[in-house]
Amino acid sequence: MSAPAAPDVAALVAEAAADLPSSLAVVETSGRGVTWSELDAEVSRVATGLGRAGIVAGHRVMLALGNRIEFVTAYLGVLRAQAVAVPVNPGSAVPELARMIDDSGARLVVADAATVDAVRAALAIAGSRGNGTGEPGTGEPGTGEPGTGEPDTGETGTGETGAAHSPGCRLVLVEGDGAAVVGPDETTFHALRDVEPESVPPLPDPEKLAVLLYTSGTSGEPRAAMLSHRALLANVAQVAGVEPPMIRGDDVVLGVLPLFHVYGLNAVLGGVISHRAKLVLADRFDPEGTLDVIEDEACSVVPVAPPVFAHWLGMEALAERLGPVRMMLSGSAPLSAETVQAFEAAGEVPVHQGYGLTEAAPVVTTTLRSADPKPGSVGAALDGIELRLVDDWDRPFPADAGDDPGQIQIRGANLFSGYWPDGADGPDPDGWWSTGDVGFLDADGDLFLVDRVKDLIIVSGFNVYPFEVESVIAETPGVRAAAVVGAPDRLTGEAVVAYVVPEAASEPAAVIDAVSARCAAQLAGFKQPTRVEVVEALPRTVTGKVRKGVLRGVARRSRDGLL
Repeated sequence: MSAPAAPDVAALVAEAAADLPSSLAVVETSGRGVTWSELDAEVSRVATGLGRAGIVAGHRVMLALGNRIEFVTAYLGVLRAQAVAVPVNPGSAVPELARMIDDSGARLVVADAATVDAVRAALAIAGSRGNGTGEPGTGEPGTGEPGTGEPDTGETGTGETGAAHSPGCRLVLVEGDGAAVVGPDETTFHALRDVEPESVPPLPDPEKLAVLLYTSGTSGEPRAAMLSHRALLANVAQVAGVEPPMIRGDDVVLGVLPLFHVYGLNAVLGGVISHRAKLVLADRFDPEGTLDVIEDEACSVVPVAPPVFAHWLGMEALAERLGPVRMMLSGSAPLSAETVQAFEAAGEVPVHQGYGLTEAAPVVTTTLRSADPKPGSVGAALDGIELRLVDDWDRPFPADAGDDPGQIQIRGANLFSGYWPDGADGPDPDGWWSTGDVGFLDADGDLFLVDRVKDLIIVSGFNVYPFEVESVIAETPGVRAAAVVGAPDRLTGEAVVAYVVPEAASEPAAVIDAVSARCAAQLAGFKQPTRVEVVEALPRTVTGKVRKGVLRGVARRSRDGLL
């Protein structure tokens, strides 16, 4: 693994600006764009403006923005100021935003027209709890310098700030797009960055906290993973070491994945910055519109989430419309071997998938690392990342374990520092961290995912992995998508329940019969669904993961006669 010489991701921008000052770095589908020199100057202005607004090293700055240039400059400006970026889903509900403001102790929230109303409502709630009413920072606006003031108080076990609440949180509004009038206790993004940029002292320690990213973690409770500058840079370098490369300097990379998600934030944006490629930002995915963007901007690398492939399969002239693309990258959720094969045949473009987690910043494996990519595999580990399987007592599997599934543990410099605020549940003293995923490794070191530990269904003492049942159901004619969960059962402890999305022309009753028949033919009795429910769609996250917790709640309520 070749580590970037720069001390942090924002410093990579300065290096790109020195080498390729007039080359385009980031463009929006609206036509706005910035060169590397313009991006570097803007990042410095944001960093300086944050310091003058009272933000000092360790303070948290929340970003409630869609995919736009201001997200990029705000994020990198926060890193350059040695503050802590807290990117959040711009579609978050008001209570969710209020909880994250309180939990992170954010001093500023950067919002735009799409999020400002929800952020204001959230700040009012946070303010009623003693947060969100005072001045940000430790000094009056105009007195602080980026990275030079006293760090926030309340040390965590990782050497970072652990205060659960800040003395105040203000809103910074990105103007334009019909944004509301700025309130008396608010400021604009233009005013924040309307300063002469000043130099920032070097980052004193790469272990300093850089980003908080809210994730369910292994416990299922939403909490923030603490990613240090070291972790971000390590994964950028690990990905850069992959051959053939995911991103090259002459690539145009589609940026349709949300930047608030670690996949878009570090795998895509971080990779683009590292390789000095060009990033084309799209605020949302639209099957036809995104294909138009790929054609118009000649996108050569297209990182997407698995649902995209289902949207594009069957579209007319797909191979022609994907003409500029040299590689499709899939991550954040499993992609079936059948889908990969069908898409490669229809689109005439290679599809490579990988495995990653927020806590790993994020990429762990990729099929680009496989000597011979195999159907169903998510590839081999990147250089600098170790994988092992352990049993229920955290005992490592022997080398000759074969295809026996176990819980996946990982070790590498890209790992997070635990969960906010005290670094809980991070890597163990030897550097290993349990992912909560179940899988097996073949003799070539390629990883095959089986399921999540928390998704395991235990029927009469026997383990049922939902992924195995879902794979059987997915092969049933008339089925477009399926998800399997466990529901409490008086006799067996848990029962297998399947939620199935039919093809448009399929009769629901016929699909249920077909699913039941196929499961009976392919699965042991205890693995077969006791109930098959036909639904219009499966609840998913923005990156395509099925929200199993929602389905488990539906299954429980259905059992109790509440639906």
